Amino acid sequence: MLWLGMAGYNVAMTRIQALGVLLAFLTIVCANARDSQQDTWSGVERIVAVGDVHGDYDALVTVLRSANLLDEKNNWSGGKTHLAQTGDVLDRGPDSRKAMDLLMRLEGQAEQAGGHVHALIGNHEAMNVYGDLRYVSAGEYAAFADPGSKPSGDHPAGYNEHRVAFSPKGTYGKWILSHNAAVKINDTLFMHGGISPKYVSTKISQINDRVRDDLKHPDNAQGGILTDPEGPLWYRGLAIEDESNLQSHLNKVMKNFGIERIVVSHTYANAAITPRFAGRVVMIDIGLSRVYDGISKVGCLVIEGPHAYVLHRGTKLELPKDSPKDLLQYLKTCAALDPPPSPLAKRIAELESKVGN
Repeated sequence: MLWLGMAGYNVAMTRIQALGVLLAFLTIVCANARDSQQDTWSGVERIVAVGDVHGDYDALVTVLRSANLLDEKNNWSGGKTHLAQTGDVLDRGPDSRKAMDLLMRLEGQAEQAGGHVHALIGNHEAMNVYGDLRYVSAGEYAAFADPGSKPSGDHPAGYNEHRVAFSPKGTYGKWILSHNAAVKINDTLFMHGGISPKYVSTKISQINDRVRDDLKHPDNAQGGILTDPEGPLWYRGLAIEDESNLQSHLNKVMKNFGIERIVVSHTYANAAITPRFAGRVVMIDIGLSRVYDGISKVGCLVIEGPHAYVLHRGTKLELPKDSPKDLLQYLKTCAALDPPPSPLAKRIAELESKVGN
């Protein structure tokens, strides 16, 4: 009996040890998974893409509500929708911290509902981590000041707390580091700047790993992917260069990344979501923040299955086809939805002079 007892004991201990090894292995796997975030998704029924926020919390809330992603208490109501916020929540406006806190909360709520929030890394998120603070507003520093904060030298109250919070180990630095710079959802690639010829053969996972690796060592940011004008956080070519010059490059982007569409922000889309290259590129930075001109702008891109459309102030509009006249009619429809005077008035007048009424 004693022998049987000891034998049972040894078997039990062996199983416990094996379980311990398994748990340790799973812990390592999970840690690696956290370091290498999932960046490719398929089978998503509804995607909402929102461009640069730049410190305007109220504008962010308004556009998310217009897409039925927030309830009256600013909790997630989007179900299984994926929200792709393409970076630059930070800088210029005063309420960046409130906007980040909202997105942080929505991440958890969306996961519980079967949805997802992709808060992508833009150039301004990276800048705040590696210390380029040219565009941090006084209100942003003030949001980090506590009762004991005092100005020091050339720095306002809240500066020191801000820098701690955005360090790689700080609350917001860690949050930024937990994200991707690019994600592929179904057949669409979402990112802040775009894919230049320099990075056309780079995999999505490689882009994301390089961005996060450089953010972990902010003192070495200069000269790397975070500050590269041709890099994914800064490149503007797909938004501003002549389409005829980039057709071949865009074809490579579509093929190499296995996509039908790329959605970018970073470059101002002049107050309305605007397609280029027959809709294969969609610009979604409509200047949400009122810091630019005091005018509230409300617009997002929605993709349901293969169909992409615009919600302009909550009204569903088809993306314009690849003709100036179709674009003009689209802009006039958007302007009619805006409180007067519409920020699109000048753009419409310029386009009318080219194509006629």
